[in-house]
Amino acid sequence: MPKLNIGLTEEQLQGVINLLNADVSDMYLLLIKTKKFHWDVVGPQFRSLHQLWEEHYEALTENIDATAERVRMLGGYPVGTAEGFLKLSSIEEHAGDLPNTTEMVQRLVNDHEQIIRNLREHIDQCAEEFHDAGTADFLTGLMEQHEQMAWMLRSFIEGEALESNGRRSNVSQKSVAASVM
Repeated sequence: MPKLNIGLTEEQLQGVINLLNADVSDMYLLLIKTKKFHWDVVGPQFRSLHQLWEEHYEALTENIDATAERVRMLGGYPVGTAEGFLKLSSIEEHAGDLPNTTEMVQRLVNDHEQIIRNLREHIDQCAEEFHDAGTADFLTGLMEQHEQMAWMLRSFIEGEALESNGRRSNVSQKSVAASVM
């Protein structure tokens, strides 16, 4: 590929490519976990989570593709092997482990939150250190999608009584459950 002349130095381009490859790795590992939990979920929330996770892994697939294409636009090559994903990823795999449904949801929340934290740092680095506003904007969009996915997942494991004005009630879930019994 001919040398790019887009206003970024080779060092800036390589810095951005490295960040994007780390993001691809995190998202790919999260995709695998989401797909696995989609297959393995059981219990009363099966249908809801099965469908939600299908939506999430489809969105993750699109985001991974867009991120890999961003790497190519900047003259690099995206990571594309399991070994590379595991080497660059900041989230844990938990190989051979089959958690219960609540733990599945919590692990995905944790992973989305880790990716969100990473993306915040990468956005700042792209804008301030590498002077790549385009990639910073691209990553901001990804971050917002992960924030929404984390919120949706968090809603499955959070739950507390609310007053009609939307404020948290002083009555805890445990005391409500105890009064019913």
